[in-house]
Amino acid sequence: MSTKVHRPIFEAMPVALNDIFNEKYHADKVIERQLKLHKKWGSRDRKIFAETIYSIVRNWRRYVVMAGLQWSDEQDINLTEELIYKILFIEFKAQELLWPNWLKEPTVHPKSLDFADQQSIPDWLNQLGEQQFGPKWSELITGLNQQAKIYLRANTLKVTAAELVKTLFEEGVEAHVVGAHAVCLNQRANVFRTKAFKLGLFEVQDYGSQMIAEFVDPQSKERIWDACAGAGGKALAMACMMENKGKIIASDIHEWKLKELKKRAKRNSIDVIETRVIDSKMIKRMQGKIDKLLLDVPCSGLGVLRRNPDTKWKMTPQRISELQELQKDILEKYSVTVKPEGSMVYATCSFLESENMQQVQGFLEQNADWKLESSKSILPQDYDCDAFFMAKLRRLK
Repeated sequence: MSTKVHRPIFEAMPVALNDIFNEKYHADKVIERQLKLHKKWGSRDRKIFAETIYSIVRNWRRYVVMAGLQWSDEQDINLTEELIYKILFIEFKAQELLWPNWLKEPTVHPKSLDFADQQSIPDWLNQLGEQQFGPKWSELITGLNQQAKIYLRANTLKVTAAELVKTLFEEGVEAHVVGAHAVCLNQRANVFRTKAFKLGLFEVQDYGSQMIAEFVDPQSKERIWDACAGAGGKALAMACMMENKGKIIASDIHEWKLKELKKRAKRNSIDVIETRVIDSKMIKRMQGKIDKLLLDVPCSGLGVLRRNPDTKWKMTPQRISELQELQKDILEKYSVTVKPEGSMVYATCSFLESENMQQVQGFLEQNADWKLESSKSILPQDYDCDAFFMAKLRRLK
């Protein structure tokens, strides 16, 4: 049976799409703002609104072409009211939602779709993918065009993954174990309202992101620097693996992210994380003092299109080149903080070789006192999660 979309929900969608495609705001922030403006919406309506907007952003190029327009990477689409309603009509048919009876159904004459149209990606990204992955590109981009699954990481200071699944089931949330500490929800749910979350039994964290923390191989009593920590998901994971013993320095350029990390650490009963806003003197003060360094560097974010689908419309080849220079600079500057025989993990949420192994090889060519120990690529077709890259380098005596 098809689902009826209530008029207020439908009327808010063009506003959100205009903010995303004309005003260039990030989709997650636009959706968050609309949900705050409409606090009276029920959970069903909020779910329909958010998932519909994300689906349209994910399928933007395909829907534009199906609506009868010509696609061009170089030219912004004029987001007219007519186009918005055509795209909403196409999306509603795809989701088997009822078109509001107060609106006349638009006439849609879809053109034939090529691969980039069907996968809804810009031409420049399709060309890069074909060059790097060949026939495997189709499988990779198809995997990245899926809706993101919700993964949780069990706080092993308090609970095992199996115990977490049981506790969530008692609160009406069904999930299953997928890794040593990882749990995947069987269907989407607002887990932040659960008693388990308030007790600090878990954190929401993609499975691939959890694997990066495990790849660092943190040990109790070590001194670890998470130098691009953000809100600290990997720092929290490493603290659990260290049994809350030792020291993790979590730093970022954004103080508000570190404040959020402090709140999360308190809820998780973790006290080994020290937060520091990065300043120009930190590297010099910590030179040669770090056992393990995690550099989850700024990158294109193309590996997390499942949860941030608008990245493919906002990212450009020029911006990727700029990020590559930043990545190279971070590797060179921060590596000096690692002790002899210590290790450094370089990580990205990207599948592009130019941001991944090429950066590592370039660093090794310029630094004879380092060697590559291992590397790993996490791809959605293999792990059903976001795409990540990680490489572990060891500093020689």
